[in-house]
Amino acid sequence: MAVGKEMVKAEVGMEEKEKWLMHYSSFHQILLVGEGDFSFSLCLAQSFSSASNIVATSLNPYDLLIKMYKKAKSNLEALEKLGAHLLFGVDATKMKLHTDLKMRKFDRIIYNFPHAGFHGKEESRIMINMHRDLVHGFFRNASGMLRGTGEIHVNHKTKAPFSDWNLEELASQNSLVLFECVAFKREDYPGYNNKRGASSRCDKPFPLRACSTFKFRFSPTGTNILGNMNGISTHTRLPLTNTVSIDCSRIFVGYSNHAVETLGRSDYNVGYTVLEVLRLGFEKYMAEGPGRTLTGYINLMQELQLLSRSRSAFLRRMLLGSDQ
Repeated sequence: MAVGKEMVKAEVGMEEKEKWLMHYSSFHQILLVGEGDFSFSLCLAQSFSSASNIVATSLNPYDLLIKMYKKAKSNLEALEKLGAHLLFGVDATKMKLHTDLKMRKFDRIIYNFPHAGFHGKEESRIMINMHRDLVHGFFRNASGMLRGTGEIHVNHKTKAPFSDWNLEELASQNSLVLFECVAFKREDYPGYNNKRGASSRCDKPFPLRACSTFKFRFSPTGTNILGNMNGISTHTRLPLTNTVSIDCSRIFVGYSNHAVETLGRSDYNVGYTVLEVLRLGFEKYMAEGPGRTLTGYINLMQELQLLSRSRSAFLRRMLLGSDQ
C-alpha cells in the first residue's frame, strides 16, 4: 500500500492549479454572450493560460465580425489556440435552443453591456423598452442554462437612462434573484476593449462611467429566501454572524468544519459552496411539500450531517485498514 500512497500523491501533485481573475475561475464552465471583438474572452483565457473552459459567442457571423473589429481575427485565433469553443450568429434571446448550447450547463454566464442597437435617443421610452426586451429574452434563456450554483453576470451602466432598464425586475420575471452588485472597472480585465458594436463607429469604445457587475442566481420563487444569511462570513475561519437563528449558524459551522476536515482547506470556495448548497437545498425542500418550515429543514440538515460524518469515519477506517 505504500506504493499506492506515493502514486496518489504524485497524481495530486499533477492536478491543475486553479486560477482566478476577479469573479471567474479556470475551474468554471463559462459562457460569454454578445462578445464584440472577443477581447474580454481572451482576457480570461490568458489569465487562466487556457480557454478550454470557455464558450464565447457573438450575434454576428464570422465574416462580418472580422470586418467590424480590427482585432477580432487575431483575438479569435489566440482563443482558438488556447482551446476556446467559438460560436457565431448566436442570438442571446434564443441561445438555449442552439445546437451547441442546448445540452450545456454553465457556472458563469456573462453578458457585457447588452445593447439593442442605436435606434434613437437612449432616454426615449421606445429605446428603453427595446433594451429591456433584449435583457428579458437573455434572462429567459440563461436561467435554464445554469449549473446548480451557477451565476449570471451582467455588466451594465448604473446611471439614468440605463438604470431605467431595471435589471432586477427583469431577472425576477425569469426566476432569477440579484444577490450582489459590485463596481466594474475595465482595468481589472487587462486587454479588454468595450465596443459600440453598431454603425460606422462599431469599433470605437463607448464611455463606461459608472457601471457595475450585476450578479444573479436562479431562485424558483423569484426571491432570495435565505438572503439575510449573507451576513455569514464566507471565510470559514472567521467568526460567523447570526442573522437568521442560532440553529442556522450552528448548522453552517458544522458543514464548514466538516468540509475543511475532509478537503484539508479553509478558503473562500469551501464556505461559498456550503452556503450555496444550503440555500438551494432549502428552496427545493420548501417547494416539495406544503407546510414545511425552516425548523424542519434544520432538523433534516442535522440528520444529514450525522450521516455524512458516519460515512467519512467508515471510509477512514476502511482506508487505514487496507494499509495494514
